Amino acid sequence: MMSGNIGRQGQSWIFSVPPTLIAAAAIGGPKEGKGPLGADFDYLFADNRDGQESFEQMEQKMLQIACEMAIAKAGCVVNDIDFFLCGDLLNQITSSGFTARALSRPYFGLFAACATSMEGVILGSLLIASGAANKIICAAGSHTCTAERQFRYPNEYGCQKPPQSQYTTTAAGAAVIGSEEGTIKITAVTTGRVVDLGVTDSFNMGGAMAPAFADTITAHLLQRGVSADYYDLILSGDLGRVGRDIALDLLYRRGIVLNEHRYVDCGCLIYGDDKSVFAGGSGCGCVASVSFGHIYRRLMTGELNRVLIAATGALLSPTSSQQKQSIPGISHAVALERIKQ
Repeated sequence: MMSGNIGRQGQSWIFSVPPTLIAAAAIGGPKEGKGPLGADFDYLFADNRDGQESFEQMEQKMLQIACEMAIAKAGCVVNDIDFFLCGDLLNQITSSGFTARALSRPYFGLFAACATSMEGVILGSLLIASGAANKIICAAGSHTCTAERQFRYPNEYGCQKPPQSQYTTTAAGAAVIGSEEGTIKITAVTTGRVVDLGVTDSFNMGGAMAPAFADTITAHLLQRGVSADYYDLILSGDLGRVGRDIALDLLYRRGIVLNEHRYVDCGCLIYGDDKSVFAGGSGCGCVASVSFGHIYRRLMTGELNRVLIAATGALLSPTSSQQKQSIPGISHAVALERIKQ
């Protein structure tokens, strides 16, 4: 089925005239700055509050700065932005709503947990390709102290965590997408389906999300008509070490073998071998900051030419966890390709 510049195959859209990822920015906290990707952040805070009255206000500040930096790097001003697409982990996505108040642009609030940033890129790309917008900005962020307080226990309690748990990243990422010429193109996107295999352990988000990742990767490769080796890098986020191993096994059972040198997870990348994060990083800001910082830089410098980012989200809430409900997973995939000018 074709509509203008968009060709649809099942869950996937392939762009004959691809939207451009014009500019991107990544913001991080002190722990993220000490990790192996520290040099790829555009700005790093010295502490997790930076003089704000609450951690929630700090999270909103990160999102706003990420958006303002991405807009500046794109060589435009806020009023050039047609739509602002954003999400976070807090109730009623308040950090995003308050950032939308500051930017004062037409706003869509999104929630797909840790998959929110790629959900924004998908919707933004469709808006651009359909002619409904010339420039949009999409963003997502998280904060370790706000997410832990909402979903589990405040960090101040010092509660012990099991080895399969992950550490919520204090970070934010934003990207400006447009119809103009540029180096990085969004050539195809795949919208994920909700997959739930019955995991109820709210600490084991990697295990809960891995089936959705496998489902989306399978759909993307089949519907785009390419093999996994088409991409220089396939990036998941954020399965962590536990979810990553499960995902590899699930894909193997489907006949898809991911080269371990060409497949990495944002939650494993951002903190490296740091044992204090248990199975790795997580949160909306993890895949957003890795994609719009580290991966964006590698595409711009030509280290990478084709990347598939399949962000994953655990669609649980404190209420659903307390009621012993299982954890639905979602994964949204975006193909970024460096186009030689």
